[in-house]
Formats: sequence, C-alpha cells, structure tokens
Amino acid sequence: MHATERTGSIPGSYRPADAERWAPEPDKRPGRTAFQRDRARVLHSAALRRLAGKTQVVPAAPDSDRAASSDGWDASPRTRLTHSLECAQVGRELGAALGCDADLVEMACLAHDLGHPPFGHNGERELSRIAEPCGGFEGNAQSLRLLTRLEPKRFVDGPHGPVSVGLNLTRAALDAATKYPWHRDESPHDPDSPKFGVYEDDVPVFAWFRLGAPADRTCFEAQVMDWADDVAYSVHDVEDGLHAGYLAPAALTSPSERQEVLDAALARYASDAEPDELAEALDRLLEQDWWPHDYDGTALAQARLKDAASQLIGRFCLAAERATHAAYGTAHLTRYAAELVVPRRARLECAVLKAVADRYVMQRPDQARLRAEQREILAELADALSLRAPEGLDPQFRALYAAAADDSGRLRVLVDQIAALTDASARRLHGQLTGRPTGG
Repeated sequence: MHATERTGSIPGSYRPADAERWAPEPDKRPGRTAFQRDRARVLHSAALRRLAGKTQVVPAAPDSDRAASSDGWDASPRTRLTHSLECAQVGRELGAALGCDADLVEMACLAHDLGHPPFGHNGERELSRIAEPCGGFEGNAQSLRLLTRLEPKRFVDGPHGPVSVGLNLTRAALDAATKYPWHRDESPHDPDSPKFGVYEDDVPVFAWFRLGAPADRTCFEAQVMDWADDVAYSVHDVEDGLHAGYLAPAALTSPSERQEVLDAALARYASDAEPDELAEALDRLLEQDWWPHDYDGTALAQARLKDAASQLIGRFCLAAERATHAAYGTAHLTRYAAELVVPRRARLECAVLKAVADRYVMQRPDQARLRAEQREILAELADALSLRAPEGLDPQFRALYAAAADDSGRLRVLVDQIAALTDASARRLHGQLTGRPTGG
C-alpha cells in the first residue's frame, strides 16, 4: 500500500500527489480525471443510498398518518440523501466559481453525511455514549471510516489475508471530505467541542492523506463543502418546517417568539455574536421582498417559498464568492492556497435561519418524547446485538467482529453495524431482537 497512482489525469492546478490513492490501481477508462472517479464511487455507494432512509429534520409521516389526514397532502420532507444531493449542487457551483475542481467538491458534499447513524444527531449522541469504551462515536469520523474501510469497493492483500480499503479515494478527496481534521478532544477552536474526524484505529490512512497539510487547517474544498452544507440545511430546514405546518411565518413578528429564536441563535449557532447583531440579521431577512411572510400550501405559495429558498442560497453563496475573490483574487483557489471568506453578516443570517428551524421543528414538544424513544431503541439494540454477536450481525460485520483483536475492536464493529442502519431498519431490527415493536 501507499504506492502512488499517476495514471489518471489531474485537473486544473492540482498536483500529482493530490491524485494518489492508498492502494494503486489502473484506470478502467482513459480520459477520466481522478476526481471524476472519486465522485462516481461515492455516488454509486450503498452508504449514500442508505441516507434515503435517514431523517434530515422533519420525519416523513407513516403511511397510516398520511391516509388519515384530511387532504392527503404529503410535503415530502428532505432525507439525508436529498439534503446531500442539494448540498452537492450548491457546493459544486460555488467551488467551480472559486476555481476548485467541481467534481472534487461535489464528491465531498455527497460524502459529508455518510457516517450519520439512524435518528440523526440524537442517534449520534447515544452511539457516542455506547461507544465510549472504544473511543466514542462521531458522524464525521464514521464517514471517514466508511470511505476508507467499510464501504466495499477495493481490497488489497494484507498480512492475514485481503483487507478492505473502502472506496480507495484519492488523497485530495479524503481531505476534502474531512470537516474536522483532528482527533477526539483535540479541536483547535473549541476544547469542549464533541466534533472530530478520525478514530484511533483509522489514524494510518488519516496521517497519509494529511501528509504535508498545515496542522488543524481544513483544505479549501472542505471549507466550500462545509459552507454549502450550512447554506443548504439552514434554508431547507426552514422550508420543510413551513411545508409541514410547524412554522407560521407571522410568528417571527411576535416579540416573545422572536426573542426565543434569537436566544437559540446565540446559544447554539452564533455564540460570538451580540444580541443586537442577531436581531439585525433577522430583520434583514424579514425586510426582503421575497421573504415568505405567509404560507398556505397553495401552488402560488409553494412557488414563492421555492423562490425565497433560491434567493437565500444565492445570497449566501455570492457573499462568500465575492469576499473570497476580494481577498485572494480570481486565480484557481485549491487545497491550501486560500481560506474561504464568509462575511459575518452572511454567517449571522445563516445562524438565525438555523435557530428558526431549531425553535419550530426540533424543539416541538413531541420531539422530546420521540428522542427519548430513539435513544432507548439504540441502547437496547446495542445490548441485544452484543449478546448475539457475531452470529447476529450482518455477514460483513460478522467477519470484522471475528477478526477484531480485543473488546474495544469488537465494540467498534457493533457500533459500525448500528450506524449503518436506517431509521426504519433500526426499529425493525430492535423489534425482532427484543420482541417489542416500536412505532414509526
């Protein structure tokens, strides 16, 4: 392993080392760039398809609820998959405008949520508790594990037989998909942050693709992916909340509800802001002609809401594009040649949108009960699988469990198995193993 691949063409101003793969392999079809191959591998992965069964923010209503509704309206809320596709479109266009390879940025956006477990961030927190003896759980570190180990695509000979190298992406691709290039409890920005990008047993490949990278800096493509993610989910979570009827636009003019939104923004999304700054950011959005001041679900209202979403995405992306060009010029900006510049006004407006979704969608009274049930499902599932391992695991994880060197390694495999489940399959497997079916 570690040999270089230099047969695929290298786009733009990227270096040959950026196109190296952990395990060398020949091109199947001449003429494709290395990053086109990377994008195709993520797009065709089972891990990406599984995101269709993982909730983004608004859960899809069970069929029984839809059938019982008065009008049969199905708002078709976003899943992790549709969010990833929309994030990829936003990131591809912004990256291309800044001189990045568009396929590389799109690949990073498609890959950014692959490691998310069932039940979203609630599931992530419960799996972190379960996985504490083996180093915790973090969705971004799990994404790296999928890309480099768990997603079946390429195998190489190891000392004890064939070893999976996951999708065997290029060095630049793995770097672009890594939001948090540091170990657990080593965030350079916030010592208390639970975010990290690599588990201890995945350090070798992490060290390989980060070779020569400035310590603790994310590459430019990863910064574009990160902003595209923020833009996509802040805008679309509010859109889904309106579609689902959880948010009445007029609520944002109520002094008490407005204050709750601003408090959430300050507490969770913009802790460095002044309250007046956040109030001004909210006012700027409410003052726009295209802001959805009312919504009744009609075709006209839907079109206006879709226009508002497009206006917001354009507003946030153009702000970053113009500010970054102003700082670095119009040359191709790639890898570590620049930092993405997002104006403070845009960041605070984005934070306010996140807080709107937080207040009206995530903090609904029924959500607390649902989250408690979801944590119970994952905890009982971990216990049940542990008692039945390795026979009770899927064949892929059964083999990994048998090959694990110690209890820590075996627990990590159990967590890998649970993280791969969709929301529905987690409930179904829990019911099968415990004999207690749970609702959807």
